Amino acid sequence: MPVFNSSRLKLARKRRRMTSTELARISDISAVTISRIERTDNEPTDETIKALATALSFPIEFFFGPDVEEVEKDAASFRSLKSMSAKERDAALAAASVAFLVSDWVEVRFNLPSADLFDFGHERDPQIAARRLRSRWGLGEQPISNMIELLEAKGVRVFSLSENTRSVDAFSCWRGAIPYIFLNTFKSSEHSRFDAAHELGHLCLHRHGGPQQKNAEAEANMFAASFLMPEADVRSRILYINSLDQIRIAKKRWGVSLSALTYRLSKLGILSEWQSRRFFIEINRLGFRTTEPDPIPHEFSFIWQTVFRELWKDRITKHDIAEALHIPAEELESVVFGLASPAFDPRARLDAESNGRPVLAIDNK
Repeated sequence: MPVFNSSRLKLARKRRRMTSTELARISDISAVTISRIERTDNEPTDETIKALATALSFPIEFFFGPDVEEVEKDAASFRSLKSMSAKERDAALAAASVAFLVSDWVEVRFNLPSADLFDFGHERDPQIAARRLRSRWGLGEQPISNMIELLEAKGVRVFSLSENTRSVDAFSCWRGAIPYIFLNTFKSSEHSRFDAAHELGHLCLHRHGGPQQKNAEAEANMFAASFLMPEADVRSRILYINSLDQIRIAKKRWGVSLSALTYRLSKLGILSEWQSRRFFIEINRLGFRTTEPDPIPHEFSFIWQTVFRELWKDRITKHDIAEALHIPAEELESVVFGLASPAFDPRARLDAESNGRPVLAIDNK
C-alpha cells in the first residue's frame, strides 16, 4: 500500500515558493496540520491530499513516491547567494531534485558520458588549474565553441533553471560521482557561458572544501576567465586597446561579454587602470551591463536534442516522461528549457546501441 511521503510535500511546496502558512491559506488547511504532515506526525486524509495536490498543482501520485534526493544549500554553489531570497534559493534547490528524477529516468535508457573532471582543490592558483584542465582535455589555447556540449562530453549533466529572476544565475553540485550544472537559460549566451565555466571551476576547485568557503567565488571567476580566455591566446590577439569598440569586436572570438573581456584585459595588464575605469563607465552609460551588444546565438545541448529525438522515434513525448515521473509537465520543461534546439545539430552523431541503450557520443570541436 503506497504511503504518503511528507518530504515530497515539502519539495513541491518549495518549488512553488510557498511557506507552510501560504500553503495553508491556499489549500484551506490549517498551518498546524500542514506542519504536522511535513514532520510525519500526521497521516493526511484523502481529502487533505487532494487539497494539497490542487493547491500545489502536482499530481496526487507524486506524493506517494520514494524519497527524492535533495541538495543541501551549503553544497550548492550559488553565484548570487547574497541577492537571493530564501524562497528563490529553496525553489532552485527543489528544481535540482526534480532534475535528479529526470536524470535517473534518462540514464536508465541511455549511456551518457562518464565524468572526466579533476580535483584541483590542492591548486592554489585557479588560473593554473584552468590551464591544466584545458591541457588534459586537449583544448590547447583555442576558443571553446560550445560550453554546454563540452561539459556534456566530459560527463557533466547540464540542466536549466528557468527561474525568471535576475537573482538566480547558476549553481553546481556533485551527486556522488556525477557533476551537475544548472544554468539560468533566461540569461544571454555570453552570460551563460561564463556561468558554465564558473560552475566548472567550483566542481574542480571546491569539491571537498565546499563552494561556500572563503574566496570560492573569486577563485571560480578567475578559473572561468582563464578557461574561456586563455592568456596566451588573448595576448597573441590583442597587443593594445585604444577604444571600447575594439573590445566589442574582439569579444566575439571568445564568446564572452563586453564586461568580462574588459575585466580580463585589465587583469592581464593590457588595459591600464585608468582605461579600465573609463571603459566600465562607458559600458554602464551605454546600458551594456544588462543588454549585451552584438549578442551571440544561444548554445544548445547535444544530449537533450538527441534524447528527445530518439524518444520521439517511439512516440514518447515530454508529456509522457512527466507522466511516468508523476511530475507536472511544466516542471520537466523547466529543467530542460532552452537546452534542446528545435532543429537537430547536424554535427551530432548517435553511436550504435550498447547494452541495449543508445550511446550519446559528442564530437568535441
